[in-house]
Amino acid sequence: MTGDAGDMLSWDESVFRDESVFEIDHVPETFRHRESQLENLKYALRPAVRGSRPLNTMVRGPPGTGKTTAVQKLFGELGARTEVRTVRVNCQVDSTRYAVFSRLFEGIFEYEPPSSGISFKKLFGQITDRLVEEDEVLVVALDDVNYLFYENEASDTLYSLLRAHEAHSGAKIGVIVVSSDLGLDVIDDLDTRVQSVFRPEEVYFPVYDATEIYDILAERAKRGFHEGVIGDAELERVADLTAESGDLRVGIDLLRRAGLNAEMRASKTISEADVEEAYDKSKHVHLSRSLRGLSDSERDLVRVLAEHDGERAGAVYDAFNDATGLGYTRYSEIINKLDQLGVIDAEYADVEGRGRSRELSLAYDAEAVLDRLE
Repeated sequence: MTGDAGDMLSWDESVFRDESVFEIDHVPETFRHRESQLENLKYALRPAVRGSRPLNTMVRGPPGTGKTTAVQKLFGELGARTEVRTVRVNCQVDSTRYAVFSRLFEGIFEYEPPSSGISFKKLFGQITDRLVEEDEVLVVALDDVNYLFYENEASDTLYSLLRAHEAHSGAKIGVIVVSSDLGLDVIDDLDTRVQSVFRPEEVYFPVYDATEIYDILAERAKRGFHEGVIGDAELERVADLTAESGDLRVGIDLLRRAGLNAEMRASKTISEADVEEAYDKSKHVHLSRSLRGLSDSERDLVRVLAEHDGERAGAVYDAFNDATGLGYTRYSEIINKLDQLGVIDAEYADVEGRGRSRELSLAYDAEAVLDRLE
């Protein structure tokens, strides 16, 4: 351990002023460089404050560009109004129509619905009846709506929400769909019955540029660290690495891990070595988040793929079948989902003597994947 005694942390000291500032789901007091997007969302939501159904909205953009934070900021403002009820649903966790409406029920009644024995129709009816009784407008944010598409649940879910006022006169529900999958065409991938009623306003969140990234991370560092913990050179390095990834969440996680590395050394200041060491883990924030949302059988297939990386699809299926007992149909469904998530690359190729076959490869280093499955 190096450094003067004055530069060392004592037992009861920390480099952090407020470590929660570096949590990925933290909603910052100041939300910079998204003024136009916030204004567009406010425009769409304004009718709700007047007791009318708001405009449906589609929020799109790459991961880590502020989409969820923008929705949370506005929902926080709307939450102070008694005539508007807001519920954000994380579709990575709640990826079926029933699960979405269970979350809406919980948001409205402030307790969970019975875990069994209640039909979707009854659940739906209780939600809409309460909205009519209380004369409330419900604004639903389907965050990471792409997961509903991966499970073929998007059309049924949106159809129920968008037609609620027809099925239950007086029910007023507006929908915000949030997607980080730029390869997904939300409108084209919906059933025609949903397309005919879903004509959303679109709000796009582009990748932050280098200057914006530095500005945002500097603000987080100021609020999260004690004065003098991170210098300009180290902060610039964090911003550069974040810009390379295009995902602001990488930088936020990187600041936190770099601070923890400094504390591990009992140092009051973050070094560039702390930043570089932290980046080895922070650069996989998107991978970690994707893996956390998978079911056991989906994680089993990822593990098989990591252990058989580079082998033919047939060998991968055999190993998956041995491990889980699941058949080819479910295997194929999971492959499609993992491909859409960007965890793997699944491409069709001509194989001599076998016609067209899918070639499977991990989009990340196999060791990094296995580490995050533990």
